[in-house]
This record gives sequence, structure tokens and C-alpha cells, in this order.
Amino acid sequence: MVSPRLVATDLDGTALRSDGSVSPRTAAAFARVEQAGAILVFVTGRPPRWIGAVAESVRHQGLAICANGALVYDLHTERVVESHLIGAEVLTEAVSRLRHRLPELSFSVEYEGGFAHETGFGLRRWDVAEGSGPRVGASTLTSRPCAKLLAFHQSMDPDLLHVIVNDLVGDLVTATHSSGKALIEMSAQGVTKASSLAALARRHLIGPGEVVAFGDMPNDLPMLAWAGTSYAVANAHPDVLAAVTHVTAANDDDGVAVILEKLFA
Repeated sequence: MVSPRLVATDLDGTALRSDGSVSPRTAAAFARVEQAGAILVFVTGRPPRWIGAVAESVRHQGLAICANGALVYDLHTERVVESHLIGAEVLTEAVSRLRHRLPELSFSVEYEGGFAHETGFGLRRWDVAEGSGPRVGASTLTSRPCAKLLAFHQSMDPDLLHVIVNDLVGDLVTATHSSGKALIEMSAQGVTKASSLAALARRHLIGPGEVVAFGDMPNDLPMLAWAGTSYAVANAHPDVLAAVTHVTAANDDDGVAVILEKLFA
């Protein structure tokens, strides 16, 4: 195998164990990438505030592409260095359209430096761990630009909800999902993991053919399609398994590390 110049990996469900930890084997594999002089980029739906523990595994070196491409975060300085936000007017219109069609939806937003949600939003485990964020009304929620708009439904199939949301607001935002629940994540129009990763690669004069990417959920699909070589972990969403060029072991079996050990032997 020829070693890539850039390795891009999703975190939850891909490089991380199901308990959210970085295994010793995976941390060692990340170190191999750096020692070889290649670029390692975490490309995740997580906001920057959930990156700290993972950043420790690479000694706070490099960059993370967060919030599905909306924010680029410097792991060393712990600062957002690039942002692609949903404007307040677009945000207001998107929530209005979605609520008109699906009034049972509840909403939250990720800002550059925080999180806010409506009273009825179904909080996930990570929000509880970080403090639930302020509960606000819809008008306050949409009053300023944000990195990501989230819409939660208590019972709908996530793939079906994604189709509906895309039909309703696909002209305003880019929608995807990654949690296995009916939680739709929306970024500014055209902003994906792939768009920010491609921009980063161009700055380093790296082409798609020199990139290996790993993922597990639909929000990874644009990145996996862009990269010259793409891997799904065995536990990935069926759409991801069907789209990639290769499949590796599951996240709990260190599937990313298995491949990195071969690429950077």
C-alpha cells in the first residue's frame, strides 16, 4: 500500500469506541500518521467543545473539522479558525417551514461557542455531559447565525425524516444525520465534511487521490465520495457500506487502526 498524504477520519462510531474513548491501539496508529509526516484530520459532527479528550490522543496537534464542516478548529490553540454559518434569516425560514409541516419537531442550535435548545428538545447524552445549554424560545434560537441547526423527532425513522427535511428546506440548508436517531443536522447550504476537507487539502496542495477517509454514517458520505480511498467500519450505516471502496473492522475492533497500521507500517 502507498501511504496517503492526508488521513481524514470521523470520530463517533468510526475511530472512537462505542463508549466514546480512543483506544490505546488507535492512539498509537494516529501517532504513526504524524511520525510519517502525513496530515491527520478529525472530521466530525461534534462541536469543538466535545473535542478535548480526542485532542489529547494527538497531543493537541493539527486541525479538526467540526459540526459537519461548519467549523475548523485548531487543536493546539483551541480556537475556531474558520467558520461557515447559517444566517439568521435562513435559520428562521428553515424552522418555520419545518414546524409548519412537522409541528412535533423540536429544535436546537450549535453556535460557534455554545448550544441552545427549545424546551421540548430531546437532549442527547453529550448535551447532558456538557451542561444542557439554555432553554430558549424559537425566536431567540434563530436570532443569530449558527454553525448547525438540529431538528429532533421522538419516533420517526431517521432516513425518512431526512428525506422530508431535505424536500422542505434543501434549498436553504444542507441536511444530514449521524446519530441513528431521528435527529437531523443542518449546515449552511453546500457546507459538508467534504467541502471543508477539500479546502484544507487544497491549501496543502493535496489531491483527492492522496487522501484516505474513514466513516460510518450518512453525514460522512460526501467526504467518502470525495476521497480517493474510502473505508467504512463494519458497523456503518447501509448507505455508507454501499458507497465506499473498502470495509474495515468495526469501531469497537479498532477498524481505523487496523488500516493505518498497514498504511504506515
